[in-house]
Amino acid sequence: MKKFKILIPVYNDWESLIKLLDEINKVITDIKNTEFDCMIINDASTIKLPEIKVPKNIKKIEIFNMKQNKGHARCNAFAIRYLSKKHDFDHLIVMDGDGEDRPEEIKYLVNQALEDQEVSVVAKRVKRSEGFMFQILYEVHKLITLVFTGKQINFGNYSCLTKKDVVTLSQQESLWSSFSGTLKKSISRLNTINSTRGSRYFGPSKMSLFNLGIHSFSIIAVFKSQVFLRGLIFGILIYLFKSILGNSTTYLILALITFLALIYLNSFRESIEDFVKSEENIDNVKTYTH
Repeated sequence: MKKFKILIPVYNDWESLIKLLDEINKVITDIKNTEFDCMIINDASTIKLPEIKVPKNIKKIEIFNMKQNKGHARCNAFAIRYLSKKHDFDHLIVMDGDGEDRPEEIKYLVNQALEDQEVSVVAKRVKRSEGFMFQILYEVHKLITLVFTGKQINFGNYSCLTKKDVVTLSQQESLWSSFSGTLKKSISRLNTINSTRGSRYFGPSKMSLFNLGIHSFSIIAVFKSQVFLRGLIFGILIYLFKSILGNSTTYLILALITFLALIYLNSFRESIEDFVKSEENIDNVKTYTH
């Protein structure tokens, strides 16, 4: 019997969470020889927690009520560090609580995890549901990430981690700022499933263009050493070809310096002190069972 824990951060979106739990319950009905429970991180919501009923196929639900709002990424980081010390699970599924990580894909993550039990699985985005402009900018983000880090990061938080990889991630300072960047940097081998980005159950998407920018810089900042080295090389190349580039040389150099400065500033989002002390943000824990 393999034990799967599902990690879901939530801020106020309780309506979506209740629907998600119901959908998860339906999906895992036919997955044999497995056991599921859920870890919900309540990121200091301002909307009162509703009464939670545990669906039939979920063993228990634990809700960690946090004192201060820290944001989605840091909720995941706290939970991974917290769970790294526990022994009541074999795999950890990380997902959003609003429906954008489609629950029907859990069975594909689980099947792949059971087939190759020593390797974590990520949900590779092959189709997105956002508007045209957002999708274009997202592709630009992936290209810039590849150029400056040498890594193709085509997945988000939606994943199924082995216990071993949970422990590895829990020791990485950069996890406090970026999940996907840290996973790509720290874990050498990852299996994938194809994934379609779903639509939110209720309300508009919270991933604005500004948040996409922060998300992008946070990922790239995980690889800051490589980024600064490549930035230096690109700067030298721009200077060497200034006779060809002409007046655009100055603008390219300024753009490069600005980009590297933003990466440097985003690197301060990584705080090993705050990461290590993240358990101090727990207000209380409520456990729900059948």
